Amino acid sequence: MCWRLVECVPDRWMEAVVCGFVQTAPGADVLSRLLGNLVVKNKKAQFVVTQKLLLLQYSCPTAMLQNLLGYLALDNSRRFLLIKVLQELMETWASSSAVKHSPVEQQLYISKAILICLSHLKDVEIDSHRQELFTCMMEGMKCHLDSNLPRIRCLGMIVAESISSRINTDGPILKFQYEEDDETRELKSLLTQMLSPPSVISPPDEGRKDSPSAVTEAELKPGRKPLAAACAVSEEGSDSELDSDDDFIPYDMSADKELKKTKAPLYIRDCIEVLTGPEDMDKWEATMRVLETLIQRNTAATQEVSVELAKVLLHLEEKTYIDDFVELRQKALVTVTITDPIPVAQYLTSQFYSMNYSLRQRMDILDVLALAAQELSRPKAPGKNKPSSIQTPCIQILPGSDSSKDWRKIVDERIKSKTRRFAKGQSQVELVCAPNKFSSVAGHFFFPLIQNFDRPLVTFDLLGDDHFVLGRLAHTLAILLYFAVNTVVAAAMGKALLEFVWALRFHTDSYVRQGLLSCISSTLLSVPSDRLLEDVTEELVETQAWLADVAEKDPDGDCRRLALQNLLLMENLKKKLETAPS
Repeated sequence: MCWRLVECVPDRWMEAVVCGFVQTAPGADVLSRLLGNLVVKNKKAQFVVTQKLLLLQYSCPTAMLQNLLGYLALDNSRRFLLIKVLQELMETWASSSAVKHSPVEQQLYISKAILICLSHLKDVEIDSHRQELFTCMMEGMKCHLDSNLPRIRCLGMIVAESISSRINTDGPILKFQYEEDDETRELKSLLTQMLSPPSVISPPDEGRKDSPSAVTEAELKPGRKPLAAACAVSEEGSDSELDSDDDFIPYDMSADKELKKTKAPLYIRDCIEVLTGPEDMDKWEATMRVLETLIQRNTAATQEVSVELAKVLLHLEEKTYIDDFVELRQKALVTVTITDPIPVAQYLTSQFYSMNYSLRQRMDILDVLALAAQELSRPKAPGKNKPSSIQTPCIQILPGSDSSKDWRKIVDERIKSKTRRFAKGQSQVELVCAPNKFSSVAGHFFFPLIQNFDRPLVTFDLLGDDHFVLGRLAHTLAILLYFAVNTVVAAAMGKALLEFVWALRFHTDSYVRQGLLSCISSTLLSVPSDRLLEDVTEELVETQAWLADVAEKDPDGDCRRLALQNLLLMENLKKKLETAPS
């Protein structure tokens, strides 16, 4: 009666009826009893189930997805639709355009649907579509691993692992390394959650070999091989306990001497010789651990060989395993850059666009420049690190004097009890005032990085395949401008950065667009408002229109959020100028 009722629903109401049943049904078997084979008989219902709810939106929860796809897998007359849905989902998952232009939430939704479909496929169906699944797996894996967003890469790894485990049951399967979290564990569980048959077709306790009763009977039967094997293991364990090591005579080590620790170098030039000379692993490790301290102590000697030392550290490879080698190398490079900013910054920025460098080394250059700019821009009181030669007078209390033990506390309490206060405000901490050391060298950090981004090299193309480095470059330029706030060169840097953003505003990679939006935020926060209106009025108007379009239409959620923040900054800037006295 229910099947005939839903089959008579007009097409214009079919979507609402089907969606209502799918949302409220507690399980796939209940949904199957309610709808029957409606998706086979009615084209509108088939479109809603196989297209509208799976590919054209991504708001359904995981339980609803399991009910929907489980409904297609329950009956043999509907299983061809399950395979059809899987094929379309795999085509979407393997499309590079879909990976670039669809939100992360939709890609997560499609990944869940693929894993649920795979859990319902039989071995015969897997064998008949093995080659097709393998082809889609390779294409989709490449598209996801090429993405700059870690979450999308992780989704590609998990789905590729799951497909590989189903199509390669006998041979080797794919295995990736990624961080486990709640999302990854949920995705993996979808592949193992097999569809439970409805109670009408087969009782739950009938024919189950893994039921608790079957296991209990197997364990209680005497003469079984598992119990015999367990007895054998226990006998071996008892024999091994008899072979004790107490009968061995301990070796006399009283005359042994502790090996002398390798002496670390004391001068910068000695460090360079150790890092570039023959392999002495102990001395090499000791040099890496003291290099940062030596640079800070010997600034004059470091400035003489700063470029040479930066070159050695930039090309330095790990000769022996050190836990924090990357951190030690980066700290040493940052310290060299702080000690002699202009020559080292000129060297690093020139090498960023040179040939024969790996992408890792180019990103190391960007990280070092950003960290050095942060350290140079921090206010430091003059003479803070110098030991004071004048000793302040103090009162020394004899340790044996009980009468003067808590004299200061007693005096403070007396003063407090006899002092009348009408109001008590917060104590103000005196702010440290010091010049911004980054202001005089900001141009050497910024302009060489921004001038050659559109010139491809044989091994390096920012506008091509190396878009991840382009995104890091955009973020680094935004950081450099932010630390150049209240400097003379900030206005010129902001104008150049807006031109950089305008040239790349339609980039297809979301990570690059996030970097460009960060550049706009840094420009609005760092450049004085009057200079913005005088120098880049037209650029600001065009940028505002582009930000409104990004906030409304960009598929990436982080890009939309950053665009909204920039629009709010512009609105606050406008209000500030309107309220300012003429």
